[in-house]
Amino acid sequence: MHSFKNLKIWQRSMELAKLVYETTASFPSNEKYGLTSQINRAAVSVPSNIAEGAGRNSTKEFAQFLSIALGSAFELETQLLLASSIGLIKEASLYPLLGQLEQIQKMIHSFRSSIIKKSNI
Repeated sequence: MHSFKNLKIWQRSMELAKLVYETTASFPSNEKYGLTSQINRAAVSVPSNIAEGAGRNSTKEFAQFLSIALGSAFELETQLLLASSIGLIKEASLYPLLGQLEQIQKMIHSFRSSIIKKSNI
């Protein structure tokens, strides 16, 4: 079992989720139950799955939850790109989010690969 609060990938993904919420707060109200909700849920899913996996009893389960977190990160990237393409996010706001998200994706992938290699699963 890992202390998820000490994991850089969890800390960085929490920061990103906060920024995503701040960004979607300016979306039109007619998107509240559409893209806004989808984006926010994907952003929350990343640190949530890291935390849940860290609390599991095996490295194999942790690696699985890291895979889910990575999938949510790519889902979030897609949704942010869509929101930008329909004018909900300005490029000036989009690129910093995507930059942070790309770093988190790389960190999750590397961490997952590392724990799999160490435990021979």
